[in-house]
Amino acid sequence: MSRQDEETSWQTLRQLLVERYDHFRQRLTRRLGSSDAAQETLHELYLRLDRSDSAGALQNPNTYLLTSAVNLARDRWRTEHRRAGRVDIDALYALIDENPGPDRIVESRLAVEALKRALEELTPRQREILIAVRYERLTQDEIAKRFKISARFVRRELQTALEHCESRLAKKI
Repeated sequence: MSRQDEETSWQTLRQLLVERYDHFRQRLTRRLGSSDAAQETLHELYLRLDRSDSAGALQNPNTYLLTSAVNLARDRWRTEHRRAGRVDIDALYALIDENPGPDRIVESRLAVEALKRALEELTPRQREILIAVRYERLTQDEIAKRFKISARFVRRELQTALEHCESRLAKKI
């Protein structure tokens, strides 16, 4: 019977991990960039190898152990980052004040007034095209048919209207 046909026990893998611990720690430290992470991962791997069944036929137990350790570290990293992201979002929601402060109220009112003035300064067709796109959600082709103009001209009028409104809002005249 050849070596690769032999069943490898978890106990054998555990023993190999203990015997070659320094080697695995060094290699894993290079892969993970942290000695602490490597040690934690190897400890977790050691605990997971405490099983009674067989690991199966392994051609290279050293590679198996190192790959298992890298996969454990990757899983831990993903879990921690998912959890950290969830905690950060929850913390942000806790910090958000739904009620705008007086400065935001004044700023919003100024922006609305500036937008009203900007819309009044547009040509009637530019104003109607902008309203049709933004509020009625019409496509440029639908607007072109409504005004009996080309879709290209609709794009140009819309672009002009948007640039005008944007410049007025930036100035809040």
